[in-house]
Order: sequence, then structure tokens, then C-alpha cells
Amino acid sequence: MKTDIQIAREATLSPIIEVAKRAGFSEYAVESYGRNMGKINLDALDKSVDDKPKGKLILVSAITPTKTGIGKTTVSIGLAQGLNKIGKNAFVALREPSLGPCFGMKGGAAGGGYAQVLPMEKINLHFTGDFHAITSANNMISALLDNYIYQNRNTEKALKQVVWKRVLDVNDRSLRTVVTGLGGINNGIPAETGFDITPASEVMAILCLAKDLRDLRRRIENIVLGYLNDGTPFTVKDLGIAGAITVLLKDAFNPNIVQTIEQTPALIHGGPFANIAHGCNSLVATKTALQYGDYVVTEAGFGADLGGEKFFDIKCRVGELEPALTVLVATVQAIKLHAGVPQTDLKTENVSALQEGFCNLDRHVENLLKFGQSVCVCINRFPTDTDDEIQAVADYCEKKGVSFAINEAFAKGGEGAVALAKEVVRMVEETPSKPLKYVYDLEDSIRTKVEKISHEIYRANMVEFSGRATKMIKRIEELGYAHFPVCIAKTQYSFTDNAKLYGAPSGFDLKVTDVVLNAGAEMIVVLMGDVMRMPGLPKAPSANQIDIVKGQIEGLS
Repeated sequence: MKTDIQIAREATLSPIIEVAKRAGFSEYAVESYGRNMGKINLDALDKSVDDKPKGKLILVSAITPTKTGIGKTTVSIGLAQGLNKIGKNAFVALREPSLGPCFGMKGGAAGGGYAQVLPMEKINLHFTGDFHAITSANNMISALLDNYIYQNRNTEKALKQVVWKRVLDVNDRSLRTVVTGLGGINNGIPAETGFDITPASEVMAILCLAKDLRDLRRRIENIVLGYLNDGTPFTVKDLGIAGAITVLLKDAFNPNIVQTIEQTPALIHGGPFANIAHGCNSLVATKTALQYGDYVVTEAGFGADLGGEKFFDIKCRVGELEPALTVLVATVQAIKLHAGVPQTDLKTENVSALQEGFCNLDRHVENLLKFGQSVCVCINRFPTDTDDEIQAVADYCEKKGVSFAINEAFAKGGEGAVALAKEVVRMVEETPSKPLKYVYDLEDSIRTKVEKISHEIYRANMVEFSGRATKMIKRIEELGYAHFPVCIAKTQYSFTDNAKLYGAPSGFDLKVTDVVLNAGAEMIVVLMGDVMRMPGLPKAPSANQIDIVKGQIEGLS
């Protein structure tokens, strides 16, 4: 089969203005970024769509992934294409790719095969500049904060503690801990600090959760940068720069519109990771798609225990969203991995091992049912999957009373997702909708919220809080922020905080190492195990394969 980039180059694209018009947007609402990309001007949208019934929101999540992924994005894009194939007006709403994984290990995030969003090279690289705007806004805050510290040194306005970090959209372990301000007083005040990756920035979370520009500015004002000598939080509002930071983000706040390989409209906006942030695309992109589409397919990063839980407990709560159902993506290889099959043997038929690995699939189904969701298990089919293995998964789902479908969009495009699309429509039309349930109440204590997620979703025995985490929880409670939802940051490869513990373990202990207050994003980030908010690069990064050959980019996937 041709490579992703070969398929992408051979696709026929419509001008983005035409794609947007077919989707219902007026030409005045679309700002072109070249021929095939654009931004939706939220201020120029037709207000009459506010009165029409909202579309059905379909979440695509997954079982616990392997290091090469499960293919949620490919399934999401394929499902949207499949829905359009059967006559539904469907959108796909996705996160933007990060340069870190793109040049690191995981690769890009524009789908694959004949289920891609295009132009894939531009989307995977600089796109419309949103990530750069977020990086610049975050680091502008850092520069202005450092200037405040320098100008107010040795005064009653001096800060006792600084908690704000810089960010870059690269994987760079060397920047996790750094010292700034060296070289004498003219270069600032020496301080130990560090970098996070841009998808972990609180500015990224704010952009993805803000309801409009006014809400964006309000949240930026509330970012806690540090603490004064009396323990009072020092915020962006105190620094007096909320307006300047909002200006930097004004264009980035508008959702991006592109198209799939079959010209299905795609809104791609925002990109927080699900292992270190809340893992969902922007609220404004999702809501805009729901105003114009009959069906909107969106995804939550990594497994349903991470991105899925945060999608429900954070994004849906903030945006008052009610997903119609969840598609739970699995692969035959991933299921076998959870049975203990070595990575080198995953492509070899092994039905008995497959049956042992169903424990992980079953755990995720149980969790989704707790949220009140209808669930459709979807096998993202690979060429090495045998008919007997696929049938084993279908039989298991039938035994469990769970809907099942196969996705072959990678090889066949929308036609390969028609069966999944028909099953999704059947379930939406025939299954009575249930109100969304949350794992915890906002009124619960911070510890209780963490423990409920740990017990109900991960199946942990107990949660141990480090001294540092305990002190921070006490401070957050004293400051009146305890009512915020929690955002668990932990490994995506296991229900535990041990990345090598596959399957469906239970009765283990979890270690909370730190707690971070995101007062602007209005959530509390809880770090478990040895999770890093600035990833490192593998021994052989994907950057080694990326090049320009005869004027064309090669090596992106």
C-alpha cells in the first residue's frame, strides 16, 4: 500500500472556501490560510444557526494504547467520512498535532491511509500558527514576570515563590530543569525553573476550554504565576498584562477548518495531551461543529481512562455537552499485548492470547457504562489481523451484549467505515439517550476526587500523596480553588502509574507526586508516578526520517 504522504499528495482537494460553504458557513466567516486551510471567524457566524437543533456528538476513545497508538484519529476521520457516505451531514473535530511527537516517536496526528485530514504536511507542521501563538503567549508571560521580579527586587512587592514555567513545542529532556538569569545582575535574577511542552501549557488548556474571547481573557487574568510573602497568589491580572496576552491569542482562538481526503469538513483546533493535560480539542470548535452538522465525531486522547474520563468530567461539564455515544477503538495487536504477548509476536495469529487480553477491553467498557454512555466497540483492522481473530472479538462483544463494528477506513476510506457509521446511527436513533454521569462531584474534596477516579476508573487500592502534594492541596483549599475538577497526569500505557503493567490490574497503589493549580484553566493537575510534562526523544527519533527530496517533504506519517 502507498504511504500516507503519497496518498495525501494524490488526493483531490476543494478550495477551503467551497468546503466551508458546503458545510453551511458563509464566505465572510472563513479566513483563508492559503487555498486549502482556513479559520472560522466566530464573530462572523450566522446567528440563525443558534436556533436549529444541535448535532449528535460522537466520542471516539480507545482501550489502553500501545506505543504505536491505536488509530483513534484514523477511526474518527473514517467514521465522519462513512457518515457522509450514508447521507449524513457529518463533521470531524480533532486536536492539532504537536511537533514534539511528530519529530519524536509517535509521528503526526492527521490520520492515515485513506482516512486523513489534508493538507497533512501543513497540519502536522506549523499549520495556521496556533501552537506558536500559544508558545509565544506563555513565554511572553514569563518574560514580563521576570521583568517584574527584576524591577521589584528587594521591595515589599517581591515574590516569595514563582510557579510559572516556559514552554516549547519540542521533546527536550534537557530543558526540564534549567537555571535562568546567570551572568550578573544585568541579566536578571538567577532562578531555578524549567520548560514544559506546549501541549501541557495552561494557556493551551485555557484556549481549549474558553467559551468566547471574554471568557478567554477572564481565564488568562486568573492564571497564578507565584505567591507573595504573605501567601497571596500573584496572577496575570496583578501583572496587568491580560489584554496583551489575549491579543496574542485572538487569531489562534478561531477554529481551523480543513477537509478529509473525501472533502468532509474538519475543525482542528487546540492540542493538549491527555497524559499530562485534559486531552480534548477546543470547546469552541466542537460547539461550532454541533451548530452546523447533524453528527460531530470527536476524539479524546489515549485511552478512555485518561482522555475519555477528562472529556466527560472536564470538557463536557464546562461546555454542558451530552455525547450520544462512545466508540471504543481497539486493535487485535493491542488486545494481545494486554495478554502479555511480546511486541515482536503481535502480528502472529493467536486467538487464545486475544481472549486473555479481553480483560483490558472489558475494563474500558465497564468504565464508559459508568458515565451513562452507550458503547460501540470498534476494531481498527490491520492487514495482519486474521478473520478468526476478528470473529473472536465479535463473539466476545456479542456475549457481553456490547455493540461491535469493524473499521477499514485506513485501506478503503469512508467506504471502509460505512458499517461502523450505520451502527452508530442505529444506536443513536434506537437507544434512548441517558444523562451524562460524572465520576465525582465538584463539591468533593480534592483528595476525594482523586480517590474516586483512582478507585472507580483505574481500580487502585489506595492513593498515596507525597508531602509536596499534600502541602499543595492544603494551599489550594485555603485559597478557595478546591471546587475545580481534577486532571490526572500519568502514564497512558497502563491503568497504573507503571507504564509496563499491561492488562487490567487491580488492587495496586498509586503515588501522587505533585499537584499543580491551573486557576485560569479552572482545573487542578494531579501528577502520578514519574510522568514528565516535558517528554524526551527516543534513541532513533522520527526526525531522522524527515527530509525534503526534490522539493517535496518526505518521512512524515
